[in-house]
Amino acid sequence: MWRDKWVPIVLLILLGLLQYRLWLGKNSILDYVALKKEVHTQSLHNANLNQRNVLLKADINDLKIGLEAIEERARNELGLIKEGETFYRILPAEND
Repeated sequence: MWRDKWVPIVLLILLGLLQYRLWLGKNSILDYVALKKEVHTQSLHNANLNQRNVLLKADINDLKIGLEAIEERARNELGLIKEGETFYRILPAEND
């Protein structure tokens, strides 16, 4: 009686072990889903960085080619004025 049933029992045990490894073991489907989310997040981050790099390259090219960009930066960031110009600072009125 047991001689006829030991093959299906062994096969069921092997199937159970394979299913366990597929769903819960190392490199399982759960790990795959987590890595897929991580790759998507990293792709979005890389896209943002690429966009920032494109803007920085355009800014660098503008600074290399045109003097207007250099002058604008000097005025805005360093507060420089040209010779012969008069600087006026307008302060907002204080409300009591």
